[in-house]
Amino acid sequence: MQSVREISRARSTGLFGGAFWAAVAGAGALGIAGCTHFLGDHGAPGAATTENLGPQDAGTPPRVRLLTAQQYANVIADVFGADIKPGTPIPPLRRTDGLLASTSASVGVTAGQVMQLQRSASAIATQVVDNGNLENQLPAHRDYLVPCKPKADHAPDDACAAKFIRSTGRLLFRRPLSGPKVDEFVGRAHRAAEELKDFYAGLSSVLEGMLVDPMVLMIVDKTEPDPAHPGRRRLDAFSLASRLSFFLWNSAPDDAVLKSAESAEINTPAGRARVVNMMLASPRLENGIRAFFDDMFGFDDFDNLSKDATIYPKVSGTTLKDAREQTLRTVVDHLITRDRDYRDLFTTRDTFISPALAAVYQVPAVPGWVPYEFPPDSPRSGILSQVSFLAVHSHPARSSPTVRGKALRELLLCQKVPSPPPNVDFSILEDPKANFHTARERLTAHRSNPVCAGCHRITDPIGLALENFDGGGQYRLTERGVDIDANGSLDGKDFKDPVGLAQAVHDHPGLPVCLVKRMYSYGAGGPLTDADNPELAYLNQRFAASGYRVPDLLRAIALSTAFSEVAETPAAPAPAPRTASLPASQAVAQ
Repeated sequence: MQSVREISRARSTGLFGGAFWAAVAGAGALGIAGCTHFLGDHGAPGAATTENLGPQDAGTPPRVRLLTAQQYANVIADVFGADIKPGTPIPPLRRTDGLLASTSASVGVTAGQVMQLQRSASAIATQVVDNGNLENQLPAHRDYLVPCKPKADHAPDDACAAKFIRSTGRLLFRRPLSGPKVDEFVGRAHRAAEELKDFYAGLSSVLEGMLVDPMVLMIVDKTEPDPAHPGRRRLDAFSLASRLSFFLWNSAPDDAVLKSAESAEINTPAGRARVVNMMLASPRLENGIRAFFDDMFGFDDFDNLSKDATIYPKVSGTTLKDAREQTLRTVVDHLITRDRDYRDLFTTRDTFISPALAAVYQVPAVPGWVPYEFPPDSPRSGILSQVSFLAVHSHPARSSPTVRGKALRELLLCQKVPSPPPNVDFSILEDPKANFHTARERLTAHRSNPVCAGCHRITDPIGLALENFDGGGQYRLTERGVDIDANGSLDGKDFKDPVGLAQAVHDHPGLPVCLVKRMYSYGAGGPLTDADNPELAYLNQRFAASGYRVPDLLRAIALSTAFSEVAETPAAPAPAPRTASLPASQAVAQ
């Protein structure tokens, strides 16, 4: 095995192909915002039409999406194994229309990020072909990741290189490599092996190039004519396989899904249904569910979350990490393992507890993660009363009814709350003579400002119902020696405590409607438009008819016509739902 310096020298002498690196940089310079044009015919010939579910004239624009950091990590783990460490070469995304995933269709790659991706690719490729570590008794990855042995370790072996390139390239590119493409990669491996006098160094150089290929780093929706609808287009078989896989598994298609695309089975109604059912039954579904709800719940905020240790000594970094995990475990258990009503996620008392969380919840600590059911008289009801929601939507040293109420409306009900206007007057709150004891007292005074009153009337009655939980998620009865009043209301439904809020959220008609919108947008790979409204209405009906079971919603989306059909023309962004419209002139503060 050659040193990194020698491989870098090989790259500089052209063994990696200067045109290739220019293409990568070009992809970053161009960005991928608005890539909704047709992307060419690459599908299997003679494929049958897919199942017609939902509005038959529905469709989504073909997109080009950058893999998210988690998708990239999942792909590397699924192709090479979990012990291959990819680092974090994909930058964080900003939130668009309620989801981070929706931004992946409108970002570019900078020159600096290309170099970061290259460094990660080099590290991955080195690990894949390494010769183990005898001192630490680590096995050689090459022994089981390279499906053949070269005739000599110090010379090229085109047949062995081709075998590795075909099998690995098929998984990374999410479609079989063409003969000329295989020959091109084999030629690069041959030249690098000759230059470096090391077969595995040559193979590593080619794998590094694959890992930064735009067609690996980006999910490209390629299209073909739809034989069932003359004049219209659909995703080709491999693009449909990728869309299904990243939607349901948050990773690339495996061998079985790719075979269904290679045979064009995935383009038939029965074949697509079989593939979707197989994917829903796979253990990989847990990864997909976790990724979606982690995104929908805004848990990326945990990445920069901290609490004042002097005020919340029980809420450590481990506690916050476990809080995120607790809610995701609860989601998977409730929605997938038990296949229960989505709305009950907001009233269930069943969850999981770790030792770090046990201290916050004031329950006996048991090693590891264990199932736990809060008793009927507990104020903990549903995921809104878990540390994850309570802590992430609070300030470092105190709770915030306004932030919590805003999060509930925006994340769970898809209702947009305007940002505060500039130069909000906080003089009443900052007056040391005011002597406010509770958040309710402070917010009542703040609402005396008419500029702020409108939105605070929308957010605060929800958030104040959670004031029995401090900024670290710990239960309390008083604040500064004064009893906490947890009365509140949600869109006309009054309640007196956190348990009442949980039931009000459960019963709110916007709760399942918001999930349908988010999940369909997530699967389609970008923000929705007004053209999606008929499809959303159909999916809402299906979701309600299923008893609000998430696997049924996933199946309905994956089998819908719109999921595979291509929209003929881009449509204007969908207007916000009438119930979500809030006055832009009113502020949210605190």
